[in-house]
Amino acid sequence: MSSDKKLTFEEAMDQLELIVEKLEEGDVPLEEAINIYKNGMELSKLCHDKLKNVEEQLTQIITEDGGKEPFAVLEEE
Repeated sequence: MSSDKKLTFEEAMDQLELIVEKLEEGDVPLEEAINIYKNGMELSKLCHDKLKNVEEQLTQIITEDGGKEPFAVLEEE
């Protein structure tokens, strides 16, 4: 789905919500359900990749002197 690369995170999430709703209805023919599921998995990967990219950007912060330093991620207890 090369066109999905142009989707925003929010657009991809909206499409994922529609897919979940459609699959939850349960009246989708098996072949169509499989295709819908595959599309959902690709959208899910797209969202994950976008979130990972944002996470990587947020792991560095600009210090007062303009240098970059790693952002300490707090671990949950």
